[in-house]
Amino acid sequence: MADVALAAASKQTHSRTPIMGSLGGTSKRNQPDALRVLDPARKKLTAVESQRIVAVLEDAIKRGELLALLPHINKNMDRFSVVLGVELKREVEHHCELQRTFNGLLMPKESTGERGSSAGSTRTGSAGSRKGSATTSKTAGDYSDMYSMVSEQQTRKLQMVQQQLSHSTRNILRLFSINPAAVSAVRAENHVLTAQEKELLGGLAELKEICVERLLMTPLEERQRADYVDSITIRDRKNAQVIEKLEAELQEAEDERDMEISKRNDHIRKLKNQLHTIEKFSEDHIRRTKMDADKEEQADNRNSESKKGKLQQEINQLKQQLANLTAEHRESELALRKRKFKIETEVENWIQKYDADMGDRQTEYEEVDAVYTEEKAQLNELEEKFKTLEAEYTKIMEEKRIAAEKKEQEERELEMAIRAATVVQAFWRSYKVRKMLKQKTKGKGKGKKGKKGKK
Repeated sequence: MADVALAAASKQTHSRTPIMGSLGGTSKRNQPDALRVLDPARKKLTAVESQRIVAVLEDAIKRGELLALLPHINKNMDRFSVVLGVELKREVEHHCELQRTFNGLLMPKESTGERGSSAGSTRTGSAGSRKGSATTSKTAGDYSDMYSMVSEQQTRKLQMVQQQLSHSTRNILRLFSINPAAVSAVRAENHVLTAQEKELLGGLAELKEICVERLLMTPLEERQRADYVDSITIRDRKNAQVIEKLEAELQEAEDERDMEISKRNDHIRKLKNQLHTIEKFSEDHIRRTKMDADKEEQADNRNSESKKGKLQQEINQLKQQLANLTAEHRESELALRKRKFKIETEVENWIQKYDADMGDRQTEYEEVDAVYTEEKAQLNELEEKFKTLEAEYTKIMEEKRIAAEKKEQEERELEMAIRAATVVQAFWRSYKVRKMLKQKTKGKGKGKKGKKGKK
């Protein structure tokens, strides 16, 4: 409780510090940093025991939310039967039956709503799951006045049902702990909680935040926080005195304002009297002006009657002229209409003739365009073929030119070879002839010598 009170004082100090600072005249530069003093320096719980305490509180909040939603689950069991499973469904139905029995024994003569009773017993079951018999005694203490109204047998039955509720609550929470899908499906329906259930869960969440803040603070931070709260309290007292003084000054200012208002009211009253006098004078003036206006209106009416007669005669003459002009214009209009019809007929004929001619021209154009398109396609195809043939022709002519040059070269080489061979053969023949001649010459010389020897 002391921690809760200290947290509430710190919140009040946060909300009132700017006002007191402005009243006391202290500058923001000289004020201590409230967030640094009141908030713990650490942001995470490092001790395992602290983490376990916070985990227990978070688990209690989740379990309380699940137990508060049990009546809603029982009412919509068709929707939750698949995700809960057979065993959990049976336990929930049994628990709700025990709740109805408990409510019937607890308040036999009072007609309370099923939702409120279920919520109350659900919270009792949730507390029983966390603290056991201690919560049972607490619930019994809450309804001690009602216990005095029932018999001893009903009291024993009530205690027995209470114990069964406690065991049923433990079983349900155990089954929920092994079925995370069911927990998620049930907690998604937290929008159906009543205001009391939301208040209870909010209180548990606030208790968890206070415990976390308390566990995060060191003893030195607690002393600094207490000193800061004491200084804030002293400053608050001083500011309260300043506020009283300012309220007294404000009261004096309000009294002066009231006196000024009374004076101005007197002045307004005088002005209203003057205004009333002026209104009377203006009414007389208006009445006289209205009489003069009535006289002028009567004279204007007499003049307007005479002018009206003259204008009526002019209107009759103009109407006669209008009738004559209308008759003339109708005849001319009829002639013009006939001419218009004739011209429109001729125009329609010309349009039809134009459409027919243009249709023939369009058909002829389309035929010529089709022929042109086809011939153009053929021309493109022939141009492609011509390009191919031209490339092949160029290639063939180049090959022929190269072949001709090669042939000419071969012919020149052949001619040179023939000429060389001819020269060689000529030399060879001349050589053979000379050799034969030499042999013949030698043969003749030997013959002559032989003949000379024989002789």
